[in-house]
Amino acid sequence: MKTCYRTVLLTTVLAVLSTPLWADDTVYTLTIKNHRFEPAEITIPADTRVKVVVKNLDPTAEEFESYELNREKIVPGGKEIIVYIGPVKPGRYPFFGEFHQDSAKGVVIAK
Repeated sequence: MKTCYRTVLLTTVLAVLSTPLWADDTVYTLTIKNHRFEPAEITIPADTRVKVVVKNLDPTAEEFESYELNREKIVPGGKEIIVYIGPVKPGRYPFFGEFHQDSAKGVVIAK
């Protein structure tokens, strides 16, 4: 009986450990150029954690900030960062660059 229990336990542990952290392993990329996010709109799957690479092509720092996504991260000039989003419910989640709020705007759409 103990051997059967151990086998089931080991099988369960291996199944959990081999499950990917993200259901969708697609990487989403945003660039910052001329103090604007490109693309200004990205669509991600709802109820899934995703990885977003934010590349700052400008020589000055910018920030990826979203109150709705609860994210705030500085992107140094000429560098890139990774932002993990989700899982989120279907909807629209605006983000902006705090240093250039007039032009650095975008939205994440979860479907």
